[in-house]
Amino acid sequence: MSRVRTAIVGTGGIARAHGEATRLNAERVELVAAVDVDPERLEAYRETYGVRHGYADLDEMLAHEQPDVVQICTPPWLHVDQAIACLEAGAWVLCEKPITIALAELDRLAAAEQRTGRYVSSVFQWRFGSGAQHVRRLLQAQAMGPVLVGVCNTLWYRDAAYHAVGWRGQWATELGGVNVGQAIHIMDLLLYLLGDWTSVQGIMDTVDRDIEVENVYMGVVRFASGAIVSITNSLVSPRQESYLRLDLPRTTVELTTLYGYKNQNWRFSPAPDASEAEQQQVAAWGTLPTEVPSTQATQLGLLVDDLQAGRRPERAGLPSVRATVDFLLSLYKAAVTGQPVERGSITPDDPYYRGMSPALAGHLSKEHA
Repeated sequence: MSRVRTAIVGTGGIARAHGEATRLNAERVELVAAVDVDPERLEAYRETYGVRHGYADLDEMLAHEQPDVVQICTPPWLHVDQAIACLEAGAWVLCEKPITIALAELDRLAAAEQRTGRYVSSVFQWRFGSGAQHVRRLLQAQAMGPVLVGVCNTLWYRDAAYHAVGWRGQWATELGGVNVGQAIHIMDLLLYLLGDWTSVQGIMDTVDRDIEVENVYMGVVRFASGAIVSITNSLVSPRQESYLRLDLPRTTVELTTLYGYKNQNWRFSPAPDASEAEQQQVAAWGTLPTEVPSTQATQLGLLVDDLQAGRRPERAGLPSVRATVDFLLSLYKAAVTGQPVERGSITPDDPYYRGMSPALAGHLSKEHA
């Protein structure tokens, strides 16, 4: 089959991962164009990744190149409109996170998919690694029993210079703070592994940085399975770590990493009083399959499979993304209102349905800035 023609929109930092993704899928994917409003950045990117054509305007690129897939790497506030433009021009879309955190905008995207017959996949690459797939199969088969309690931490560090980039740190352009820009990775993985959540509660604040959005969040989420999981998200933690822990009746499953993961980052531990047979069983559960990276390259390759088969992307298509968007909005609503928020309770008549704004998050403190 001929190679799928792809274009990258936005050539900032995250676009490097998408450039590498096209290289690693080079037998099946051809990167034909890149788009950026910064001509120097665009030229440097074209040189690095061997991109033939560069454009300052998305619509012009779509008209001239007619790509099969567009990889969107622009700031979050641009994602939905750009994705819809790509769908209407005949392309499928792989969009960086957060594709949106407004359920209203997600509904706009779903309507565009239905109208055009083309699909959007959100970059949630942590779902795609061999470790996550292995653990998810074990949990779905109930091989290890139910998850009882868990811990889900994103403890990262972002200094003032990071937030000084024009669109960062503002509700209107970044769409959220640590929950949306950083912790979304491992929280989405938590939801992917444990399934339907039922309620959340939490607190958030902005500490030691002069920004609008939150850089600290602490919460608790209950799942339909009965599991209770604590969440701690921070952008002011000098020793950085991403950590997921799931405690089951006779074993603990842990993922300790920072950005992405490999098989070696997963650990399975037996109960302290485990018999020899139980220890052997836990060791068997902890034997992971052949390494599949938790990267954009893996997700792009599977999106090409879906495109060529003419089927909706299942693992990170819009229907599966909706639960995560609902979860993010519910975290915010719970922190602002001080009340637990139930899954699915944010309906079109709720102001949070349209995403976050300074008015909705007006209680955030600046006393430590």
